[in-house]
Amino acid sequence: MTGRAPKRQLAGPPGTRRFAVLVARFNESISKRLLDGALEAFRGHGVPPSAVEVHWVPGSFELPQAALQLARTRRFAALVCLGVVIKGQTPHFDHVAREAATGIREAAMHTGIPISFGVVTALTEEQAWDRAGGSVGNRGEEAALAALEMAEWVAGLKRTARRCSSGRAGAAGSGSRGG
Repeated sequence: MTGRAPKRQLAGPPGTRRFAVLVARFNESISKRLLDGALEAFRGHGVPPSAVEVHWVPGSFELPQAALQLARTRRFAALVCLGVVIKGQTPHFDHVAREAATGIREAAMHTGIPISFGVVTALTEEQAWDRAGGSVGNRGEEAALAALEMAEWVAGLKRTARRCSSGRAGAAGSGSRGG
């Protein structure tokens, strides 16, 4: 199915959280448009440019390794992976697209850091341009919005967990002293 991703209104500026955008250099002119969309989404939601690091990697196949390395630093609330894989005349497209998707998911699962998937997988260059700010929207923007939303969700979950654990600790401590 083709179309724009649903948008959700975020609670507000992300405060002091930092984000990283990883961009595959292969098909660079299209990847650059995805990056422009992602950076605009961050700006539009109050994230200052100084809170967003951009890292270029050779291609989409390298995105998972770079994402895992950055996520392990724990310096970022979320990561955005951007790239373009266009089908050619060999199965190479299938392998690169599958490994990029699987690797990015695994990096997120192993680290607990939200990592959004903004890798365009298109049958033609025209389709890729349509997804990089053309008639279908900008997958880079959508990936940045997903990263912002997930960073907000994880932060909320952590706040709730802290409130619950501090409430339980106080109750347990007072109960054991009075018993």
